[in-house]
Amino acid sequence: MIQASDWLEFGQKFHGHKCPAMPMGLRAGAAALNALGVERTGDSALVALVDLGEDHCATCYADGIQVITGCTFGKGNIKKTHKGKWALTLIDKKTGRAVRVTPKAEAMLANKNTSFFKDYREKGVPPTQVPDEVVEPLVQKVMSAPDEMILDISEVFEYDYQEPPHSFNSFVCESCGEMVVEEYGRIKNGKAVCIDCQKK
Repeated sequence: MIQASDWLEFGQKFHGHKCPAMPMGLRAGAAALNALGVERTGDSALVALVDLGEDHCATCYADGIQVITGCTFGKGNIKKTHKGKWALTLIDKKTGRAVRVTPKAEAMLANKNTSFFKDYREKGVPPTQVPDEVVEPLVQKVMSAPDEMILDISEVFEYDYQEPPHSFNSFVCESCGEMVVEEYGRIKNGKAVCIDCQKK
């Protein structure tokens, strides 16, 4: 059984600051792994679909999911769906089984109504400058609450995930000299170029 608490210290180092959203991602990811009965992936055996968008609060949630599930931007197995929500759908590609985990709205609202948000974050104070005595109780609350108090965990269900093939084809841009994945190449004045050079 995966314990979110085992990943908190590493998660905070990776993330760069203390906040309640990254630990919530740890909790959601741990719940998803445990529901599927799988371990953290070192390759791309799992896929995490996260309903986050851009430029809204609590996107730090995704870093917790990356840390605990092993689904990372670099491996390409964590993907934003751009729905502006905090749900996680974790898919085991080997079995085609998946689970959806969402932080309870009440838990998210409770966090938003704290001094961390009202007195600091909503006033533009960077998270690294929020006093530890303000943020640490929030972190501990998220980390110590029972799953049923802070998370909605679906039944395991079938998910037909179709993964696009990885490309190993590349070329050297004839204008800037940088490597380019072939599918992103362009032709300009008879030369094979990258997107940036094609736009110049």
